[in-house]
Amino acid sequence: MSRIFLFLATNIAVLALVSIVFQVLGIEGILSRNGVDLNLPALLVMSAVIGFAGSFISLAMSKWAAKRSMGVEVIEQPRSQTEQWLISTVKAQAEKAGIGMPEVGVFQSDQPNAFATGMNRNNALVAVSTGLLQRMNADEAEAVLGHEISHVANGDMVTMGLLQGVINTFVIFLSRVIGFVVDRVVLKNERGLGIGYFVSSIVAQIFLSVLATMIAMWFSRRREYRADAGGAALAGKQKMIAALRRLQSSEQEDLPGEFAAFGIAGDKKGGIKALFMSHPPLEDRIAALERS
Repeated sequence: MSRIFLFLATNIAVLALVSIVFQVLGIEGILSRNGVDLNLPALLVMSAVIGFAGSFISLAMSKWAAKRSMGVEVIEQPRSQTEQWLISTVKAQAEKAGIGMPEVGVFQSDQPNAFATGMNRNNALVAVSTGLLQRMNADEAEAVLGHEISHVANGDMVTMGLLQGVINTFVIFLSRVIGFVVDRVVLKNERGLGIGYFVSSIVAQIFLSVLATMIAMWFSRRREYRADAGGAALAGKQKMIAALRRLQSSEQEDLPGEFAAFGIAGDKKGGIKALFMSHPPLEDRIAALERS
């Protein structure tokens, strides 16, 4: 809860700073002289409401969406030794990490992978693929579970959701301001919102969204290093390294949609594509653990 208040306070402070900067630069005055009665503080608030609404709804529905889209079968009562081991291992790691017991589930996939999701660190979901259970030994699987438990303990799902909300806010706000400037100041349109506003705001939103994605993915890559370190602390450094090496030897496919950022599998280096990767390359993650 403190994390949410901190991000909201930070966002409010940044919104206030942007409003002050716009006033100092005279942007409101420029728009006013061109017949634009634009209330920047009100636009900021509207942008924040829209930006955070989608992010919070996505976060609140993340567990439900994961179960539906990934076909996760939650283990209610263990039906095999493997399921009993999964429950016992997650329970022990959750207690060690100081969080509530997550739901534990399995989804069908030949690729070794796992993810964690949920908006509450004491009510999360940790799911592993059938491929992970088949291809990894117990030590490697334990390390992967530790990695996911660390994501939960670090509050990564909430942090990513809040970060996305802040980013969405400024993408919406700045694209609308650019639209008004182009329409009224550059094109001198004096009759409502013209085509210049709609075209320029859409183009600006696309461009700003690309930049925003780069920022979000940079943060996602940083938190993977933290989760690896957490997995090493919970399961053992060598087990974590062995798990990453196992993933390195397997052909990896990203999880679909928003869940790609919460999986264990890493991305490969690839020029400018590296700026949009949710995970650092596996060799970099292994090297970071070996240096620690």
